[in-house]
Amino acid sequence: MQKFRQNPILILLIVNIVVGLFTFRSYGLSWDEPLFYNYADALRYAYSPKEWFSGNFDLNNAYGSSGTDHANRGPAYIIIARPFVSVVESLGADNASAWHLINFLTFQLGVYLLYRFSKRYMSAAAALAAAALFAWQPLLWGHAFINPKDPPFLVFFLGAVCFGFEMVDDIALLSPQSPAARTPLGAKSLLLASFFLGIATSIRVLGPLAGVLVGIYAIKTLKVFFVNQEFPKGRQTFRVYLPFLIKTFVIYAAFAILIAFITWPYLWTNPIQRFIEAFGFMSDNPTQLPVLFNGQIYQADQLPRRYLPVLLSLTLTEPVLILFAVGLLFAFLRKKLNTDYWQLFTVLLWFVIPFLYVILRKPPMYDGYRHFLFMLPPLFIFAGFAFEKIFALLKNYQLPPFDIAQGKFTHYSLLSILFSLLIFLPAIYSSIQLHPYQYAYYNTFIGGTSGAFRTYETEYWLTCYKEAIEQFDQLTLRQAQGTLFVKREPYIAAYYANKNISIRDYRAEFGKIKSGDFVLVNTRTNEDIKTFRDAPIILKISRGDAVFCEVKKIP
Repeated sequence: MQKFRQNPILILLIVNIVVGLFTFRSYGLSWDEPLFYNYADALRYAYSPKEWFSGNFDLNNAYGSSGTDHANRGPAYIIIARPFVSVVESLGADNASAWHLINFLTFQLGVYLLYRFSKRYMSAAAALAAAALFAWQPLLWGHAFINPKDPPFLVFFLGAVCFGFEMVDDIALLSPQSPAARTPLGAKSLLLASFFLGIATSIRVLGPLAGVLVGIYAIKTLKVFFVNQEFPKGRQTFRVYLPFLIKTFVIYAAFAILIAFITWPYLWTNPIQRFIEAFGFMSDNPTQLPVLFNGQIYQADQLPRRYLPVLLSLTLTEPVLILFAVGLLFAFLRKKLNTDYWQLFTVLLWFVIPFLYVILRKPPMYDGYRHFLFMLPPLFIFAGFAFEKIFALLKNYQLPPFDIAQGKFTHYSLLSILFSLLIFLPAIYSSIQLHPYQYAYYNTFIGGTSGAFRTYETEYWLTCYKEAIEQFDQLTLRQAQGTLFVKREPYIAAYYANKNISIRDYRAEFGKIKSGDFVLVNTRTNEDIKTFRDAPIILKISRGDAVFCEVKKIP
C-alpha cells in the first residue's frame, strides 16, 4: 500500500491495463493495419544473418507486400513490438488482437511518461489527474488500440523530451570537481534520452524536433547555471565543463542517430539521401484522399486553415481546452525562478511549433489530425497546473467535520476526488457508449458523435467491418451462403469472414454484382449514400445516430 501512495500512477496504469485486457479483442482491424503488420513480419528478413550471407540478399524483401507504401516509413516501433505480439499470439490471441493489446500497453508507457514529466512542475496529485485526463480521452483511448503508427510516435517523442530534460538536469547538478564533469554523463540518463530520440526519429522524421526542444532547454538551463557562478569562478567552471558538455551531447546525438539507423533498413544503402527523401515526402505527404469537413468534401491538400483548430475543439472532451487555458495562466503567473519559465516556454513550443506549421504551411491532412497526436501532451501538462490550483483552493474549503478511516480520508481528498470525477465523467461515459469506436468521439459542443455524423468524419478507419461481418455471419447461417462485395479495403472484411461468406472486391468486380448479392459500404465521406442508394439495408453498425457502415442487399 505504501508503494501505491508513493507512486499513485500505478493505480491508474493498473486500472487501464485491466480494462484493456477485458476489451482488446473487441477492436476491429483499421484501414492501415494489415499491410503495416505484414511489413513487421517481412522486416525479420533484414535482420537475419542467414540472409545477409546467402549471396542474394535483397533489402527490398524486407518491406513486405506494400514496399512502395511503407519502405520509407520508419519501422522502429513494429520491430520492438513484434516479439511481444508473438508471445500474446502464443497465448491464444489472433494476430490483430495481439497487436491491439501491445499497441495499448505501449500507450500506457506514454501515460506514465506524461505523469513523470508533469511531476517536474506540480504535485503528484495534479500530475496524476493530468495523466488520467490524457489517458481517458476517447480519441486517444481508441487510437491506442488500432493505430500502430501515431500513438507510438507520441509515446517515444514524449520519452525523448522527458528523458532529454532529465539529462540536462543531471548535467546542471554536477559539481565542477566531480569526476563525472570530466567524463560523459552516467549511462542511464544519457542512454535513455538517446534511445527514445532515436526510436522517435525512426518512427517519423519529425522525431528530431524532440532533440531541438531538449537543446532549447539545455541552452538556457546551462547558461543560468554558469552565470550563477561567481566570476571568475563561473568562467573557470565553464572551462572545466566544456569538454564534458561536448562529449555528452556528441554521444547523445550519435547514439540517437545510430538507433534510428539500425531500426530503419530503408536508410542502410544511403542514409543521408534517403532520410532527406523521407523527410521531403512526409512533409509534403502528397495524398489526394477526400475528407469530410464541416459538411463539405475537400481534398486532403485543400483543407481550410481552420481544420485543425476546429477538430481540436470538437474531439477532445469539453474540459481539456478550458483547463489548458487556465493552467497556462497559472503556470506563468507562478513566482519561481526564471529557469522554470524557460522550461514551460519550451514545453509550450512543443504544441505551438506543429500547430503553427499546420496553420501556416497547410500540409495535406486526413483521418482527423492523427499524424499530429504527438503535439497533445503539453495540453494535458498545462491542464495539470489548473488541477493543482483547484486542489489548493479545495484544500482551503472547509466542509462540516467528519472522520473516515481514522482521519486518513479528509474533506480535501473527498472534494478533490469529486471534482476529478466531474472532469473525467464526459470521457468515461463517452468511451463506454462508443466502445469499441472511441476514436470516433466528438464532444457535446457539436452534439456528440451523433451530431458530427454527415458533417465530419467519424469512423474513418473501417474498424466497424469486424462487427458488420460478425452480424452478417449470423444472417448467412440462417440463409445459406452469402456473397459480400466490399466497397473499400476488402482484406479487412476477409480477415473476419468465415466459410459461409464469400468476400469480393466491389471496385475490381463491380460488373459481377447481381441480384441477391450483398454490399458492405462504410460512411466515410458519405460513401454509403453514393452506393446503391435505394437498396434495402439489412444491417447497420452505429452508435447513437451515427452510422459507421452498412450491409445492403441488391434487389
